[in-house]
Amino acid sequence: MADDLPKKRRCKAGAGTEPGRQALVDDTEDVSLDFGNEEELAFRKAKIRHPLVTFFHLFFRVSAIVTYVCCDWFSRSFVGCFVTVLLLLSFDFWSVKNVTGRLMVGLRWWNQIDEDGKSHWIFEAGKVSPNNVAATEAEARIFWLGLVICPVIWIVFFFSALFSLKLKWLALVIAGISLQAANLYGYILCKMGSESDISKLTASFLSQTVFQT
Repeated sequence: MADDLPKKRRCKAGAGTEPGRQALVDDTEDVSLDFGNEEELAFRKAKIRHPLVTFFHLFFRVSAIVTYVCCDWFSRSFVGCFVTVLLLLSFDFWSVKNVTGRLMVGLRWWNQIDEDGKSHWIFEAGKVSPNNVAATEAEARIFWLGLVICPVIWIVFFFSALFSLKLKWLALVIAGISLQAANLYGYILCKMGSESDISKLTASFLSQTVFQT
C-alpha cells in the first residue's frame, strides 16, 4: 500500500504537468521565426528602385517640351532652338529604348538584320516575379504615363503649329511625334507579346518611323 501511494502521486503529478507541456508545445508551433520577412517588406516598400533611371526617363522628354514652349522667350534663333529640341528628343529616344524600358518594366525592343540582309523586329518581355512586380509598381506607372502623355502633347503641338501657320516648326513637331510614338508602339508590342501577329504588321511602321526620322 505504501508503494502504491507514491506511484499514484507520480501519476497525478505527471498528469498535471502534461497539459502544461502540451500548451508550451502548441505555443512554440504557432511561432514562426522567418527573418526574411522584414527584409522582404522593406524591399517592397522601396518601390522606386532606380531613382536615377526614373529621373532621366522623364528629364529629356519634359525638357524637350519645355524648351519648345519657352524657346521664344530665351532665344530668337530658330536654328538653335531646333537643334536643342531635336537633341533632347534624340537623347530621350535612345535612353528610353535602351535603358529605362529594360530597367523599369523589363521590356526591350530592337531591330536585327540577319545574314541574308533581312530586317527583323524583336520584342522581348522579361519574366518578373511577383515580388519584383510589387516593388516596381510605381516605376511602371511612371514609365507608362510618361510614355503615353508626352506623344499626346506633341500631337497638340502639331495642330497648334498647323492652325497658327508656324510651318517651320512642323518638321520639329513631326520628329517629336515620330520618335516618341515609335518607343510607345514598340513597348506596347513588347507588353502584348513578341509572338503576336500585330508585331509583324507594325514592323514596316517602326522601320519608317525610326530610320527615316
